[in-house]
Amino acid sequence: MIARTAGNGSTAAPAASSARPTGSFDIRTQDCIDFLRGLPSASVDLIVTDPAYSGMNRHLRLGHGRIVGHYGKPDNARWFHEFSDDPESYAVFLGECHRVLRQDRHVYIMFDSFSMLSLGALVREFFDVKGVVVWDKVHLGMGHYFRRRHEQIVFASKGRRKLSRRDLPDVWAVPRIHRAAYPTQKPVQLFEFMVQASAEPGFLVCDPFCGSASSGVAALLGGCDFIGADIDARAVDIAEERLATFVATGQDPLEPAR
Repeated sequence: MIARTAGNGSTAAPAASSARPTGSFDIRTQDCIDFLRGLPSASVDLIVTDPAYSGMNRHLRLGHGRIVGHYGKPDNARWFHEFSDDPESYAVFLGECHRVLRQDRHVYIMFDSFSMLSLGALVREFFDVKGVVVWDKVHLGMGHYFRRRHEQIVFASKGRRKLSRRDLPDVWAVPRIHRAAYPTQKPVQLFEFMVQASAEPGFLVCDPFCGSASSGVAALLGGCDFIGADIDARAVDIAEERLATFVATGQDPLEPAR
């Protein structure tokens, strides 16, 4: 285990902090299910995650290829490990999320348009779904028909818990990252909204698909501890170096403009 401790649809940006991050982080190279099964029941306070679903890449053919170039080839620099999007695997994932989450806590799960239709409804079998937030990426992405500019975030609870922030709309206009260091890297600000709305300082924030650990940066900014995992050792290396630098310097090396 690796842990380090440190001393209009538009949305208001989270307040900047001049203080150094004060939380700890622990990132493990594990499959999401194995990772969750290794955590005690009722041990985390908030789950925020962006699963790397296989649905779009496996099923959608756009132009002469698929969404991520030469799909699945080991020499593809843009390749990353994905989570099988069959309902059986996803139900196991959700069941473990429910087990490790404390009572009266929140969960945020990101979906693309394919996985939202194929898997989104399953969240209701495990959690009380409160709503769907739309991430407006501001800049157009790929698309063979309509160009993609949004993703969805299912917001749900285990038990009852009020939001800490009541000024957030259900559309978050946060520009997507260009030339990201990791293929599925999401802006820290997305996860900051989740942390600010649903966490308190000292909470343990969990991300079973942490990738480059944008969620970890947001957790540390909110005074929370962070625990996460990714099956790809390359992602874990990136995440650990990122959070260690952030803890030591207060600067995020993968979003230096923040």
